[in-house]
Amino acid sequence: METARLRLRPLTPDDLEHLVALHGDPQVMSFITGAGETREVVETQSLPDLLARRTWLLFEGETFLGWVSLRVEGDEAELGYRLTPAAWGRGYATEAARALVALGFRQLGLARIWGQTMAVNVGSRRVMEKAGLTYVRTFHLAWDDPLPGAEQGEVEYALSRADWRSPKRKRGPRRTPVPNALG
Repeated sequence: METARLRLRPLTPDDLEHLVALHGDPQVMSFITGAGETREVVETQSLPDLLARRTWLLFEGETFLGWVSLRVEGDEAELGYRLTPAAWGRGYATEAARALVALGFRQLGLARIWGQTMAVNVGSRRVMEKAGLTYVRTFHLAWDDPLPGAEQGEVEYALSRADWRSPKRKRGPRRTPVPNALG
């Protein structure tokens, strides 16, 4: 699959080294685990999890940028993405997310695509908004060892196929209030 700037190809077991580098970066994992994953965790947990989803690696030319995925359950799917810090703020996640939204509705026949992130993860929230998903709710989970900002909760965004098809739907981002991470 290709977009204007990206080449997306399905993840394979041979892509372990890409995932070790990406998931091992504490900056990449700051809103997920708060620390980089070890090679063993990537090999025994993250790689099998991503292989069980529909996951594509992202490349610009030969440069590895990260991954994007759809975790399909019935007629819905969770949108996920993780990119290298060098790729942040350049629109790559949005471009890939839009491609997966279109694939999910056009080819997979999904009824709804959703995603979630920490409320304080402004970058991820913007990706979902620019991909056409809209804010649904804020919710709070109980964590044994919460990450900084967890007290602000998690947010869910979603898009239905009917809304995606609607000619009345605005194609640009829909901004939602972002909690103040400082309290």
